[in-house]
Formats: sequence, C-alpha cells, structure tokens
Amino acid sequence: MPTVIKSPKIIEAAGNKPKIIEEYIGRVNSGTEEMSIARMKSPSGWIEPAQRPDFDEYTVVLKGMLRVETDKGSQDITAGQAVIIRKGERVRYSTPGPEGAEYVAVCMPAFSPGTVHREE
Repeated sequence: MPTVIKSPKIIEAAGNKPKIIEEYIGRVNSGTEEMSIARMKSPSGWIEPAQRPDFDEYTVVLKGMLRVETDKGSQDITAGQAVIIRKGERVRYSTPGPEGAEYVAVCMPAFSPGTVHREE
C-alpha cells in the first residue's frame, strides 16, 4: 500500500531572513531516515551560515537563482539547473538575486539539524 503525504511540515530555517522549508518526506514529516525531500522558498538577500553536512544534497532550482559557495569557489544555479553537494563538502547557500529562489532539495540520508554541522 502506498504512503500518501497529504501536506508538508514547515521546518525552521537558518539564515538572516525568513525562509520557508516545506518537508514532504524526511525525518520530521514522514519518519523517513533514508532521504528527505523538501521545497525551499528563499527571499532576496537571504544567506545562511556555512555548513559541512553528513549527507549528499541534490538541489533543483525551480525559480530565481541559488548561489552555492564552496571552498573551490562560487556558482550561481538558475531555474532549470541543478547542483550536487557531496557529504563532508563545506557549502554556504544564499539567494542574492532580486526574486530570491524556489528550489527542491533531496538529502541522502535525510536532513536533520544534528547532521548539517552549521558554522557559528
């Protein structure tokens, strides 16, 4: 029998401005530890602390632009593009563009505050 997820759960986001995280599948909404799937809505000017997560993160940008900064440089990922951040890679996300960004993030294993390892 399939498991139907009727609605996402809103998860508090880190960063300098309010960002909406709608978790559909993951530790919070479905009790799934193997992976998480969430839609993010970030306003213009949003930036979060750098992190070094214990999971691979696969991100598809639906609208706007997501800036991805790693130790190897910075890349702007625009609507229709995707990016993969590997477990243990230092990364910082931001949405400096005028329209912010909407994107879907898939984390394997599932995201949790204890495995993201954000910098102070």
